[in-house]
Amino acid sequence: MLIGLLPWAIILGVQGGQKGMSWLEMMLMTGMNFAGGSEFAAVDLWTHPLPILLIAGVTFMINSRHILMGAAYAPYMKNAPMKKVLPSLFFMCDESWALGLAEAQKRKAAGLGGFNFAYYGSTCFIMYTTWILFASIGAAVGPMFGDVAAWGFGMAFPAVFLVIMRGLWKSFSAARPWFVSLIVAAITCLSIDGPWYVPAGALSGLLTAYLLGAQE
Repeated sequence: MLIGLLPWAIILGVQGGQKGMSWLEMMLMTGMNFAGGSEFAAVDLWTHPLPILLIAGVTFMINSRHILMGAAYAPYMKNAPMKKVLPSLFFMCDESWALGLAEAQKRKAAGLGGFNFAYYGSTCFIMYTTWILFASIGAAVGPMFGDVAAWGFGMAFPAVFLVIMRGLWKSFSAARPWFVSLIVAAITCLSIDGPWYVPAGALSGLLTAYLLGAQE
């Protein structure tokens, strides 16, 4: 999974470098806003003068899925102190969230209970430092490269998320909210400009899971 993220961290940095971002600016952005999707969107909107409100708005829309991701952790973190929970959620990304949730579900099934902060924290640390490092390197060498889309790394992100889904897969019935989310996100992406497909897919999946759970 980590190997699949490296090309995208470099591509993010290269694109930022070609937009005039320094390696330090890239380091600060990826360190303070640890969410790849919104970072790519911010770099795409990076012009002079900076459209700060537009970048902030788009970032909020894309990162709104973290609200739902945090809610999924609530049953497992409910007895942990906030001074431990809040820093943990700051370093949360899609990959570490999926791994942490899978670990929490395994612990619950085994009757252990609680949230494995050590496992989750080490996962976050590795991904956080690796992402920042390689994105910064990409920004430093960005002006030396041409069109990074020609590198052929476009399959890296989908491959990473396929691995995540495989780890969380239980059955087709349990995965129905995933398919609803996928269809809604795809339709929204094709019909509406902007990153609205992110909250649309997330909310439709959550609503489907709630309705199916109520029926059962």
